[in-house]
This record gives sequence, structure tokens and C-alpha cells, in this order.
Amino acid sequence: MNTSVLSLYRRVTRWPGGHWLFSRAICFRAPYFSTIAPRFVALEPGRCEVHMRDRRRVHNHIGTVHAIALCNLAELSAGVMAEATMPPGMRWIPKGMSVEYLGKATGSMRAVATPEAQLTNAVGGQEWPVIVQVTDPAGTAVFRARITMWISPRKS
Repeated sequence: MNTSVLSLYRRVTRWPGGHWLFSRAICFRAPYFSTIAPRFVALEPGRCEVHMRDRRRVHNHIGTVHAIALCNLAELSAGVMAEATMPPGMRWIPKGMSVEYLGKATGSMRAVATPEAQLTNAVGGQEWPVIVQVTDPAGTAVFRARITMWISPRKS
């Protein structure tokens, strides 16, 4: 597994405010994700949980959480889970995403990313599907994404 992001998470989240600090560090590395102000809650190989507070800036014109904010939350959680799960020397990039809107997204959102299948030894590269389930404060699934990651060796 790629221990850099996982070891940073484990080291930093022991401190007071560590989850906030880790979330800011990830957004510093990938600034666009700061638009949803994510908060990483859990990270381990094969699982990442990220929360997004209910704020006006992520709402659409009808007062629910905007579809693109949900997509950002899904891609962020899937990407960090992939980073924490892959073996050293590998890299990932999203290759495709299919989404399902299951209900009105109101309130704070909770995304959990898990792989659909085990990652095999990808010498020349492989597709790796990741499922992200997003729930509302009541625990009702309001959004689901299937993100196809392309896993390949890092260029030297």
C-alpha cells in the first residue's frame, strides 16, 4: 500500500484538530476539493469516509446539495482511498464515473468509498472500480457513484 497518505493520516489525526489539518493538507494538494470543505473522518486501506457539512455554497437553486458537489465528494473519497490502498510505485487516475441520484440530498453528507473488487498486481495497468455511497444525516442513501480508476505503475 502507498503509505505516505495513510501514514500522514494516522500521524496527524492523533492530534487535536488533526482531522481538520489532514483535510486541509489534502485540499492544498488538490485545491478544487476545498470548494466543498470536506472533513476526513476515517481512512484505512480499502475504506475512506469523508463528511461534507450542509452549507449554502454547496446548494443548488432548489435548496438541496448540488449534483456536482456530490460528485466532488465521491471523487475525493475514492481517490484518497485508492491512494491509501495501492501498493508503492503505483498511481491512479479516474477514468470514468457513473452516478445515481437516489433521493433529495439535504443536510450534511457522508461519503464512504470502498473498492468493488480486490486490486490485483497491475503490471501494465488495470481498471479498478470503486463504489462511493453518500448518505444524509438520517443514514438514507441519496447518491451512489461507481468510479473506474486506472491503476498503473508510476513513471520513474
